[in-house]
This record gives sequence, C-alpha cells and structure tokens, in this order.
Amino acid sequence: MAPLSTVPKGFDSRQAATKYIEAEMDKRIMFLDAIGAMGTQIQDLRLSEDDFRSERFKNHPKDLKGNNDLLVLTQPKAIYNIHRNYLLAGADFVETNTFSGTAIAQADYAAEDIVYELNKVAAEIARDACSDMLQETPDRPRFVCGAIGPTNRTCSISPSVENPSFRNITFDELVAAYTEQVRGLLDGGSDVLLVETIFDTLNAKAALFAIDTLFEDGVYERVPVFVSGTIVDQSGRTLSGQTGEAFITSVAHAEPLAIGLNCALGANQMRPFIQSISSFTASKVICYPNAGLPNTFGEYDESPEAMAANVSVFAREGLVNIMGGCCGTTPAHIRAIYEACKDFKPRVPGPDVRKEKLVLSGLEPLIYGDSSNFLNIGERCNVAGSRKFARHIINNEYEEALAIARAQVENGGQVIDINVDDGMLDGEAAMAKFLNLISTEPDVAKVPIMVDSSNFAVIEAGLKCAQGKCIVNSISLKEGVDDFLKKAALVKRYGAAVVVMAFDEEGQAVEREHKFRVCERSYRLLVDRVGFNPNDIIFDPNILTICTGMEEHNNYGVEFIDATRDIKARLPGAKVSGGVSNLSFSFRGKENVRQAMHSVFLYHAIKAGMDMGIVNPGFLTIYDEIPKDLLQICEDALWNRDPEATEKLLEYAQTHGKDAVQKGEAEAWRALPVTERLKHALVKGITKHVVEDTEEARLDKERYPRPLNVIEGPLMDGMSVVGDLFGAGKMFLPQVIKSARVMKKAVAHLIPFMEEERLARLKELDLAEDDNIYNGTVVIATVKGDVHDIGKNIVGVVLGCNNYRVVDLGVMTPCEKIIEAAVREKADVIGLSGLITPSLDEMIHVAKELQRAGMNTPLLIGGATTSKTHTAVKIAPRYEAPVMHVLDASRTVVVVSNLLDKDLRDDFIAELKEEYEEVREDHYDSLKDRRYLSLQESRDKGLQIDWTLAENLPPKPNMVGHKVYEDYDLNQVLPYIDWNPFFHVWQLRGKYPNRGYPKLFNDATVGEEARRVFDEAQAMLKDLLVNRRIRASAIVSILPANARGDDIVVYTDESRTEEAGVYYGLRQQAEKDKESSDAYMCLSDFIAPAKSGVPDYIGSIAASAGFGVDELAARYEAENDDYSAIMVKALADRLAEALTEKLHQDMRRELWGFAPNESLETQDLLSIKYQGIRPAPGYPSQPDHAEKTTMWRLGNIAESTKIELTDSLMMHPGASVCALVFAHPKSSYFAVGKITKEQVEDYAARKRTSVDAVETWLRPILSYDI
Repeated sequence: MAPLSTVPKGFDSRQAATKYIEAEMDKRIMFLDAIGAMGTQIQDLRLSEDDFRSERFKNHPKDLKGNNDLLVLTQPKAIYNIHRNYLLAGADFVETNTFSGTAIAQADYAAEDIVYELNKVAAEIARDACSDMLQETPDRPRFVCGAIGPTNRTCSISPSVENPSFRNITFDELVAAYTEQVRGLLDGGSDVLLVETIFDTLNAKAALFAIDTLFEDGVYERVPVFVSGTIVDQSGRTLSGQTGEAFITSVAHAEPLAIGLNCALGANQMRPFIQSISSFTASKVICYPNAGLPNTFGEYDESPEAMAANVSVFAREGLVNIMGGCCGTTPAHIRAIYEACKDFKPRVPGPDVRKEKLVLSGLEPLIYGDSSNFLNIGERCNVAGSRKFARHIINNEYEEALAIARAQVENGGQVIDINVDDGMLDGEAAMAKFLNLISTEPDVAKVPIMVDSSNFAVIEAGLKCAQGKCIVNSISLKEGVDDFLKKAALVKRYGAAVVVMAFDEEGQAVEREHKFRVCERSYRLLVDRVGFNPNDIIFDPNILTICTGMEEHNNYGVEFIDATRDIKARLPGAKVSGGVSNLSFSFRGKENVRQAMHSVFLYHAIKAGMDMGIVNPGFLTIYDEIPKDLLQICEDALWNRDPEATEKLLEYAQTHGKDAVQKGEAEAWRALPVTERLKHALVKGITKHVVEDTEEARLDKERYPRPLNVIEGPLMDGMSVVGDLFGAGKMFLPQVIKSARVMKKAVAHLIPFMEEERLARLKELDLAEDDNIYNGTVVIATVKGDVHDIGKNIVGVVLGCNNYRVVDLGVMTPCEKIIEAAVREKADVIGLSGLITPSLDEMIHVAKELQRAGMNTPLLIGGATTSKTHTAVKIAPRYEAPVMHVLDASRTVVVVSNLLDKDLRDDFIAELKEEYEEVREDHYDSLKDRRYLSLQESRDKGLQIDWTLAENLPPKPNMVGHKVYEDYDLNQVLPYIDWNPFFHVWQLRGKYPNRGYPKLFNDATVGEEARRVFDEAQAMLKDLLVNRRIRASAIVSILPANARGDDIVVYTDESRTEEAGVYYGLRQQAEKDKESSDAYMCLSDFIAPAKSGVPDYIGSIAASAGFGVDELAARYEAENDDYSAIMVKALADRLAEALTEKLHQDMRRELWGFAPNESLETQDLLSIKYQGIRPAPGYPSQPDHAEKTTMWRLGNIAESTKIELTDSLMMHPGASVCALVFAHPKSSYFAVGKITKEQVEDYAARKRTSVDAVETWLRPILSYDI
C-alpha cells in the first residue's frame, strides 16, 4: 500500500512541495506565525467557559476554559481567522493550534479520547486558510506546520525532590502519545512537522522517534521536520541542562530541515545562543523569540517596530533561514518582522561537522576527530568489571554507585560506560534507574553515556533515559544479517552512535583477516542499507587475553593492532575501540603488571589508529615510567616475540609483589612429605619432580591401595588448593594452566597402572574388553546466542589434563544439540558456558528442557556473567538433578570428581542443595523492593489440578476416623531415627565430605567427640527403653474434607453435610522470577474443591515421646548433671520425630493405604521420597500456630493422648510433634513467605477474628511493619 500523502494546493505531489520549501529557503528568509502567537490572539478573544465548551462539550465533567487546542472543535472560525490574519501579515508557515495536542496534556481536561480528531481538524483548518490564501497570492504558496509541543511532563527530570530517579512519564508513553498526535496532523494535511519549545531533549527525541517510525513503516510519505528548542535563561541551557550545541547533537539524527530556538527569551537575549546554533549546525536555522520579556503581569510590551528592529540583526548577520515570533507577537509584529527582514539574504549553512567527526553529547557536546587525543571511556560503572559498583547496584545503593561514576569523570573519563548485566538484576529497570539518577548529577551527566549490554532490551531501556547522544555497546552479526539490520535501524532512530563487535555467524573473530572481514561487512550494511553516518560507527575488533598459558592466545595483541590498521585505512570515518582490561585478565590481582601491559598495549594500538578504549583512566602507567625490565617483558608479550614471555611475567609478578618469593626458598619444599610435595608442585606448576613423587605415592599401598587413590587423594587435594587460590585472586590463569599440565603429567604416569588393574579385573570377572580408560565424560558448550569460548576452552584443557573425556560442542549451541550430545555421548556431566547476560536466560531454558527430557545428568554453570546466586535462584529450581555454579576452570576438576565419586556424591549433592537453599533464602530476604501479587492474582495462579482425571482422584482410606496409640513401644521406632539433628544440638558439625551421620565420625575436627557423644547416647537410649523411663502416645486421624478457596473444610462424616471444623490456609504472594511458571501455593490446593464433587480426606498426626522426660531431666539437674539433662531431652526429640515417621508410613501403607507397596529405606524416608507431605502448623507451609487448636479440637487430642497445648500453643510434653497429612502425589512442601496486609485482613475475616490477633501470630511473615 502506498504511503498516505496530503498534497498542498498548488503542487502535484508531496515531494514537489518539499522541494519548493527547500529551494525557497535557499533564496530568501521565510516567515512563521508560531504557536505562542496563536495563544496571544486567543487571549485577546476573551472567551468564556461556555465558549470553550460549545454545544458538543456542554456536559463535559471538567472545566475546559484554557484548553486552547479544543477551540478547533468548538470555535473553528475564530481559529481560521487567526491563521488568515498571520498569513496576510506575511507568514509563509502557520502552526496548527495543537501545542497541547497529546493525550498526556489533554488528560488535564479529561479529553484524551479526542486527541486524534483534535489534531486532524486543527490541520484541516490551517490547510483551508493556506489554500484560501493561495487564491490571493498564487505566486507564493503557504504551508501548514503541524505543531508538536513538549507536553506538561519531563522525561529527564524527577517531579520528586526525595526521589531523583523517579519519572512521572516514560519514553514509551511519550512515543505513543506523539504517534497519535502526528497521525492526526498528517491526516489533516500538515506540510511540515514542527517539534517545538523543547525544554527537555528526551521528550523531543521521543517525538522524533514516533515521527521516524511512522515514516519508516511506510504509513506516511515523509514531510520536512523542524526542531526548535528553548533556552530558559542566560546560562544558555535548556531546562534539562543541555547547551545549545549538545541539544543540536542530540536531535541531529532526525536530519531536521531546520533547527533553532523559540520562546522564553526576547530577541536581544536570544541572539548569542542563536549565533552558537547557527555556527554549529548544517541544517537551516529557525528562530522565533518572544516579543521581549514579560512584564510583572505576564504580558509582553515590546512593540512590533521594536521587535522587528531587534530580530533584523539576526537577518542582517546571516544567522537565520526562518524568522517568526512566539509569545506576545501579533499579526502586526509578524508584518513588521516580514518587512524588516524580507530583503536580507538567508543564512548559508556551513560544513557539517558530523561528516568529518564523531559528535556525541551529554549535557555538553564532545567532538572527536582524527586530530583528537585518545578518548578515555570510564569502565568502573560496570557490574562485571567492578565488584564495588556491582555491590552497590545489587544492594540498591544507587547514590554510592553514582559516586563511582563521578570519580570516573574526575579521573579523566570523557565517556562513561554503564553496564548492569547481572543475572540477579532486572537489567532494564537497573539501567533506567541509574541513568535517571545520572541525569540529576551535572558533573557526570555532562559527558556522553555508553549504554553497554549484551541484552538489546537493556540497551533500549538506557537509550530511553538519556537525552544526549549516546554510544550503544554493542551489536554484531552473530545472530545474522536481519537481526543486525533491525537493531542498527533502532540505534539510528534513537540517535546513538554504535559499537560493532567483530563477531559473525561463525563466532568471535580472532585472526586479523577474520576481524577485518567482519568489520568491513558490518560497515557496508550500516552505511549502504541503514544509512548510518560512518563517523558514528565504532568497531571493537576484540581485545583478547594474552599470556594465558595457552600458546594459541599469544598472538591476540598483534591480531588486534593489525586489524585496527586495516579498519582505519580501508573503512573511512570508522573508529576503533576496545575493552583494554581484557588484555591482562590472566594477571588479575597483580596490578603493577596489568597497568604496564595496558600502557604498552595502548602505546602501540593508538599509533595504529585505536581511537578510544574502555579503561579506568586512573589506572594507567606512563609508558616511559614503566621499569625497563618489565617494559621489555610486556613488549615481548604483546608482540609475541618471546615464547617465555608468559613465564617471565609470572616470575615478575611473583617477585615484585607483596607475596614475592625469595630464590633461597626455592628448593626447600623437596624436604616435605610426598603428599605435600605433590600439592606444592600443583600449586606452583612445577613438573620437574612430579613423576617421581607420583610414583612414590603409588608405591605407598597402605595409604593408596589403588593408583586411582593417588588421583583422588593428594592430587585432587592440590587442585582444590589451586581452585581456592585462583578464586581468591592469588593465582592467575596461566598458573592454573600450568597446574593442569602438572596434573596431566602425574595422571599420565598412573594411567598404565590403572589400565593394568582394569584388565586384570576384567579377566578376573570374565568380562569383555572395553576402552573406557577415562575418569568420566563431560559435554561442554557455549549456549545459543553466545560466541565467547575462551573460558570454556580452558575448562576443556584442565579437565582433559585430569583424564576426563571432554566433548566440546563449540559456541552458539542450541539446547536440543546439547541434550542430543549428552545422551549420545553418555555424559556424566554437562557444562554450560556464557559471557553475556542473555546467556543466563538461555541457561535457564536449557535447565528446563533437561528436566522436560527426563535427564538426571549433573549440570555445571560457568562464565563471566554467571554467579552462585543466579544459579541457585534462577537455574537450579528448574532442574531436579544437581546444578552447580563453578567459579573458574581450576575448580571444575574438584567438582566433577566429587559428582562422579560414588562414595562422595550423595554428601556432596546434599551439601550443595543445602547451601543453595540458604543462598535462595538470603537472596529473597535481602530484596528491599519485593513485589507482591494481589491476593486474587495469587489465587488465579495457584496450583491447578484436574480433578476429573483418574490419576488425580483421591483414594478412599481404609480407615476414616481416629486411632489412638497409648504407651507406644519405642523399640519399633529406632530404625526411623534421624541422627543428624541430634548432633546439631551438640553443635557437632563436620565438614564435607564428613558432614553428616555416620561420616561425621571421620571428621578430623569433631569426629572423635561426635563418636563419644553418640556412644553415650546409645547407652542412655538403651536404659530409657529397657527400664521404660519414658513413655509415648499418639493419635492418627483421617477425616472427610474438601477445599473451599484457601481453606480446608473438615466434615463430621462421609455425608459431608455438617462441618466439623476448618483448617485455614495462607497463600504465597511474593512475586516469583519472571522466568518461573511455578504456582502460588496454598495447602488447600492439594485437596479436591467442594464444588468438584470429588470426595477427599485430610489426615493428621500428634505424637509424643516425652512423657517422663521432664522428671528425668529435673532429677539430672538436681544432681548437677546438665549434660544428661540435655541428652535425655535430645533423645526424646529424636524418638518423637521417629515415631511420627513410623506412623506416617503406617498411614501410607495401611490406614489410608494410598501407597500399600511402598518399600523405602530409612534414608529415603528422611529424604522425603514417599508420596504426600506432612506439614506442621507454625512451619513454612502454614505459619499460623493457632491452627493447632483446630487439630486438637477435631481429634480431642488432649484428652485421648494427654498431649496438651500451652497458652503460647507449644506442645507439652516438649518432645512432641504434630502435622497435617496430605496424600495427593502433587502435594509438596513450600514456604508461604511474606504476605501483604490484604491477605491478613482476608484471613482474619475468614477466621472471624481480629486483624491484630492474626498479626500477632503471623508477625514473622508480614511484609509490612506493625
């Protein structure tokens, strides 16, 4: 469909009219009436409220007087006459009466619904005036300027002094409002679009974004665009703080036919600023000042003659192409201006600085050309590069983070790089908040912003908050041409320069030729297809890490410098940048070496044409001040002239830091025991004696009966130390590689012996030959969307050196390929790597798909942007198999070894799950701005069970009612005792791999004491049972029940006609991760609703092994034997829990009978591998202790078992347990978490109690203070 086009009278096409306007501006000064002049004329009409309303809006709910735009609908003749009077006075352009013609501004009058009509009619009235005028002056066509005002909101300034990052309007809301207005203006026949009276450039950028979108989408044929800002005072800045030059830079991407100033100032005050604009832009210049400054009554006194004399100076000096008047200017003023200026020649635009230089802006412009010095881009406002900055952003300490940005500018940063890519952050929200805050800090906001993210949505969020001309970092061809062009077009529409990474569909460009090939291809697409200004293109040909210990990395510096020369020579206008700190990443923690490496690199890269770099400007050494020995090593390392350069840098780092090693100490380690020698060799990367030391260990059959024991023992101990040191920044990447090679040499010595042992075993067992000599198979991949693989490759090397078979799937690996490879290769472990933030979402996707595929292969997560917290909170909950974050390559071996060791695996996984659960709890507890769903939203997202399916139908119990157990034989529960909490009472906690019972006894620190306490416990336990010193009783209930909303109704009998009681439920409300589809749980979800007609049941247990305990404890205390008093209570607690475990099993197998064939070991029972759950009132799934009273009343528990409730609802005797029992296979434990006041009030109403009473019991889970 052809674009819509309204052709002005007197022309045969829209293009012809535009060409006429352009040509006429070259011949003469043209004249404009201006919207402020329209306002002046409307004031003179002295219209009443009734005049504004007319018949159409007679019953409108709000006052309409003052809504001048509305007059195009209620007083169209008056508006037509005003246009005609200005045209008669000499105006070439008349502005539509639509200064407040957006839904945002019209909301003040509750007139949002008429915005399109208002703008369309306004343009039609102005069009009629121009067409009629053409009849009188056929040789001088007149044109309609569609007036687009700034709205009454500002996108760059907070309306709240207390909250400077708050905005009461968003960029997207402005774009939507402007789109509606522009559609009306164009449909009504506007010849020009005038974005005017700009006090906040970000608002104007939103208008220009909307205009360009309509044109680019092909909906409308292009018309010229004029842009006019407002300098508010003699500072020469807009209200949002920009200088005139910065303002021009920020909107120049829209290629306005004319740009200039209007309003706020009279001609005399405006002259120096219009002069600056005239000298800075290659566009035509438009100027329409006020009729002087307002008097004390807000009126304008400057006469037409006086104003004409003042503005004629602009014309005489050749500063303008379009002249007019704003507030206070009448048709007489315009006539006087026309007569005074019509004979002067129009301004002749000068050269466009943007054609020769990169021009950026914050509050002030930044111009970078070939003769400019190196451009420092401050790097410390990056969560991946600065732990301090990351900590502040994650902890919502934005003022502290702003101080880091300020320091970057003070230290010489000319552009500030902002990156908030972290898996635990809402990147879009964090970027918007920080940039909004920056705009309030002039010392920082004065410089341009580099919006840095691997997630384009985060980049867009940043661009929507920056009024200046930014740099986008980055886009690339890795996702293909279509994606590249789409993003590039958006970057251009936002008015930003762009960094293009040297990536393509093949991956990261490493060699010079590949780097240039990718950059050249990107350049041609940007310039030829998108229309990008070559000077706004910045290439990052990938500064990669050298001196890693891997030979293939040694030439990376040379490749970058050579590629830079090619780009500067063959891609005109393009700039070159890069992240300098990447070069020296191997030596993190050794800052003297890193500074020297950076300075040497920049010294040569700048000579080759590198224009800018992301660096810490306060973290550079002057090239000539680098110590000569270090300088020589760095030069050799950069230019790859010395194969020993890495070793020499390592030696220099070790001998010139605070941990420097004296040469005299070098061989002292040879006197250590063999286990310590092996550890030392691994940590120091010494291969000289490793074979003889490994052999010495192998021959020690008492300690290491098998060759494999040497690997699992001293060698893995050494690698654990390597991992700890690297994680603490005390070892460097090349050292880790050296350690891996030491390990490889040791393992290679042991492999023949292991093979000999394997063959002997095959022969002994009469088994067939196999070729599996590896410790295990690990499938590793960089996930889809990510092309970074250096870290993954190092992991592969380290694992390979430790005798693991590594299947490397490469980069950009789709999820399905990872799963296929894991199945095909019979992977023991899967490793996912990623550097950019979108990779985190892809890792979550992979985890979900692994779960869906029924896999149980452990999953390792690694890469620069990953973290333990993100893994624990976002990835691990999606996959039931072990999921673990691995900080670096050196730790991978230890982790994989523990996961594959059948003796260590279970404890390792148990500790991992416990640790990650704590991480999740800490994370959610730390959230200051946790969002909560409304109670209805939570209910809508509750667990949905289809009760019509056979597998979901509740089984009918074998027993309905109560069963009381008096004086239960506690000998029956001994196999059910969980001893781990017993040791916690005594604060006896072992360390992995000896953390739990019974391995605790092997712990070097507490093992002996734990064994002693356990033996004494066994003696006391025997005495308690043989001599019947304590007694137990219990009750089990299974009763008819159905769910009613969040509550569970218990019936008196199977007829379900009479309620016996109600268990009241609480539902989760804290918003879950956006990636999560988890239900918002309530215990009632596990019971069939009454309305389903499906009969269901609920069980309960109350059990005590504490009868007689208080008396025994009192006796021990009277004898000053506190130890025995604590012991008897601890044992009684264990027996009570064991009794409950036994009774629950009896319910599943017999009394209820929904799992009659269940056969689980004790450890399986303790690991909750059975069907159903038994949550206790007062605990996470139902945190209200008061619900115990219902249980006690329904079962008559106090009378039947003598287990009583105290006033505080604790059970007596103390060694007692109570729980509800749910049978449904989909029932699971969960924590209600924090709840809102809304749920508290609803819960209190259902319980028919006061809110105060509920808040007393639920205080720990309230999301608000009381």
